[in-house]
Amino acid sequence: MIYRGFGKMGWQVSAMGLGTWNIGNQWGEVDDATAYATVSAALENGVNLFDTAESYGIPGGLSEQRLGKALSGKRHNTYIVSKIGNWGKRTGQAVPLTTPDMIKLCAHASLHRLRTDWIDVLLCHQDNIEDPSVFLEGFEQLKQSGEIRSYGISTNNLEVLKRFNAAGNCSVVEAEYSLLDRSAEDGLLPYCEEHGIAVLVRGPLAMGLLSGNYSEHTLFTDSIRERWNAEGPVRQQFEQKIAKLAKIKAALDEGEDLVSTALKFVVSRSNSMVAIPGAKSPAQAASNAQAGFSLLTKEQLSRFDL
Repeated sequence: MIYRGFGKMGWQVSAMGLGTWNIGNQWGEVDDATAYATVSAALENGVNLFDTAESYGIPGGLSEQRLGKALSGKRHNTYIVSKIGNWGKRTGQAVPLTTPDMIKLCAHASLHRLRTDWIDVLLCHQDNIEDPSVFLEGFEQLKQSGEIRSYGISTNNLEVLKRFNAAGNCSVVEAEYSLLDRSAEDGLLPYCEEHGIAVLVRGPLAMGLLSGNYSEHTLFTDSIRERWNAEGPVRQQFEQKIAKLAKIKAALDEGEDLVSTALKFVVSRSNSMVAIPGAKSPAQAASNAQAGFSLLTKEQLSRFDL
């Protein structure tokens, strides 16, 4: 596994992390044993950074709970990133995040579910937030008390990021980026490079599209991707991505694995990036982790400038 310095913190983190949204049943049922084995497989293959969120899972918080249990006895060798800001929204009982105390309350709940005394990175999970001051004040208090080590935001909106980083204290941004969505290159990624902000890449496999297993005829049954189905609210964008996927496949060398190449593409673009692909099985976690053992050359990257 390739390890790289993580932004301003300087931690040596695995180029390939593990996103744990998928082990919380929102992408289809996963039992406890499989969830724990998935985390263990990632660890065994060199992964030391794990991404989660308070709202991940059915019921809410299940991903944090499973991750915390899976890391029992191994926490000191890992880095945990979690996110707050969406608790209860899916079930219509959103927590009112109106004061720093409410931010701290959500963070304390995450600490409990994760079975840990500290979270390495806590992110604001509201990607279009107008006024981040409540989050920033709450995060600073949590950092002073040692309950979090650093903080940032999950967003692809450069103006939102600039507001969040107005005081220069944003350490991490979690952003969408993949072979199918390179829009972050237009402003967000250069800004992060300029300000020493570490980048966690969510969606490096474009919610599974870069597995190559889906087409315009696929019927999605999970609660996350069913909006891609015919008559769904983002059907047109889905069809555009399927069309672009065909061009990406055509650019591959004979016998080249699409998933591995898509993951390598992300972490080869910049040494400040860490990819956090999700997995629903130990085999997926191990295979994804192996993509973090080598990088693509400039010539290999240039094939995808389509």
